Amino acid sequence: MKLGLFAINYGACADPATAVRVARHAEAAGLESLWSGEHLVLPDPAPEGFALSPTLPMLDTVVGLTLVAAHTTTVKVASGIIVLPLRNPVVLAKELASLDQVAQGRLIVGVGAGYVRAEFDAVGVARSERAARTDDFINAMRALWSMPEPAYHGRYVTFSGIDAHPRPRQQPCPPIVVASGGRVADRRAVTLANGWYGFGLDLNQTRVHLDNLAAAGRKYERPAELGRLEITVTPAGPVRRDTVAQYAALGVDRLVLLPRPSADYTARHQPVPVDQILRTIDDAAANYRDI
Repeated sequence: MKLGLFAINYGACADPATAVRVARHAEAAGLESLWSGEHLVLPDPAPEGFALSPTLPMLDTVVGLTLVAAHTTTVKVASGIIVLPLRNPVVLAKELASLDQVAQGRLIVGVGAGYVRAEFDAVGVARSERAARTDDFINAMRALWSMPEPAYHGRYVTFSGIDAHPRPRQQPCPPIVVASGGRVADRRAVTLANGWYGFGLDLNQTRVHLDNLAAAGRKYERPAELGRLEITVTPAGPVRRDTVAQYAALGVDRLVLLPRPSADYTARHQPVPVDQILRTIDDAAANYRDI
């Protein structure tokens, strides 16, 4: 089982020195990846049942991942996830290509369609367009990263007669992972992505999602160049050796642990003291890496 750590850019890790300390500790312990979260803005006051406080400190994803990439050498850095419809794909492609160069080819590009209405309103993007924009922007970024003479003509972005270097260190592009989100996201994973990421899922929820992905795989043709769809999950609830083994048995390739894995839904995004984060890393490295 590949093991990652979530929230490398927010909570306690919004402090740059703490993020670097945690990243280096995770690398030394043998964790495979470090994952950011993203919200450009948060609703204030928080809606009922919303798990993120409007005052939660959160570094920009690209800035945060560049920071930890510059202070590590082997651990992968991953966006989990970038809210893609809120971004300009040409600008973001440049930022991520630069990040992959800084990371020397260790970037995983996680993207999703987003869901927070206040965030879409603040940026000026219609939520009704989020699915189409996500698909369009993935294709546009791939064109910029991989085509000898980049050109793309989509619904929301069109370009030709341009180029941008350096390209990502990983060619034709860094692996793209898409977030879970129903049938549209399942189709997106099968047809456009190298991987799929489900956040906060217990074993039963994971099983249902994987069944749905399998159904989408039978319905939609998967491009051969994408290879096998890699499955990443942030588990819900306490993590033990037996539960890790059960996720593995379902076909999960990577578990990305919360800084405090036992946190319930309402507390999962609350800042965790750095000593607790380091203990989570040590516990994972000692007990789960061989599964």
